[in-house]
Amino acid sequence: MKRWRLWCVVLYLALDTWFGVARADTFRPAYFELRQVDAQRFDVVWKVPALDRTTPMAMHVRFPDGTTVESQARTAFTGDALVQEWRVRRSGGLVGQAIGFEGRATGATDIIARVEWADGTSQVERLPVARTEFVVAAPATVGTVAWSYGVLGVEHILGGIDHLLFVLALLLVVHGGRRIVATITAFTAAHSLTLAAATFGWVHVPGAPVEATIALSIVFVAAEVIRGMRGRPGLAARAPWVVAFAFGLLHGFGFAGALAEVGLPQTAIPVALLTFNIGVELGQLAFVGVVLGLVSLARRCVPQWPAWTRYAPAYTIGGTAACWTIQRTLSIFA
Repeated sequence: MKRWRLWCVVLYLALDTWFGVARADTFRPAYFELRQVDAQRFDVVWKVPALDRTTPMAMHVRFPDGTTVESQARTAFTGDALVQEWRVRRSGGLVGQAIGFEGRATGATDIIARVEWADGTSQVERLPVARTEFVVAAPATVGTVAWSYGVLGVEHILGGIDHLLFVLALLLVVHGGRRIVATITAFTAAHSLTLAAATFGWVHVPGAPVEATIALSIVFVAAEVIRGMRGRPGLAARAPWVVAFAFGLLHGFGFAGALAEVGLPQTAIPVALLTFNIGVELGQLAFVGVVLGLVSLARRCVPQWPAWTRYAPAYTIGGTAACWTIQRTLSIFA
């Protein structure tokens, strides 16, 4: 085996392990929801990832003092999560009160927290692993909704390893500032279309096949990168914006699946959808800027890199995505 191929294999095995641990299943946080019934009563939905019906993550909700349970919790298993629903009551309501999460598994996964008010406005918080509580805010203004969903969009794209790997693979095959801008713009336009269509219910595609095909799209672009390096440029090299647009439609369904986990405020759906998409785009552009900056810095620090380093990123991306494709395809039939 040639030396550069050996290094590629070693690098692939190391990074494949890291990517698998980091987030092969891109958006599977715990989910907490409060739906206001009246000034003092709220319906609660608590969804935690689970291996099976009897093995959920060891996490539970901590309400502020003075909160009482009005109804027995109803429990259901959805295939990958345990869902509990019940009603609570607190004199004076919950505005300004902290709701926390406790248990052995606290800190093992993100938590999406949502408060749905009777007037249709909502509060959305994403709690990273280091944050275990949030404060219930008064019914949101349009500006608050815009900010919340914009931040959620940024956090989602930066936490979605598969979407970022697709963008990274495109950067490997596209050269030149104008071509990069055209390619990223095509990807953005496409996923904006399908995100809107899926969110408004005009199109429905099952989540599991979408996730498997997203992984396969990364394999395709990584293979195109390698073909180009070997002197046989394919469609992604000749017309990258076409590939970016086609697969961007697919990735939009993935973004819609993430947004469906959180829900939309009924009184501000267009604002929430627009700002979520803007947040996704800002996070994506930030990622592109960081990658291009690191590449420029690496070239200045080490003008002449070993030949095998040209192939390592494409093999790593393609191999990781191939593993995800197999895993996600098997999960469809599990």
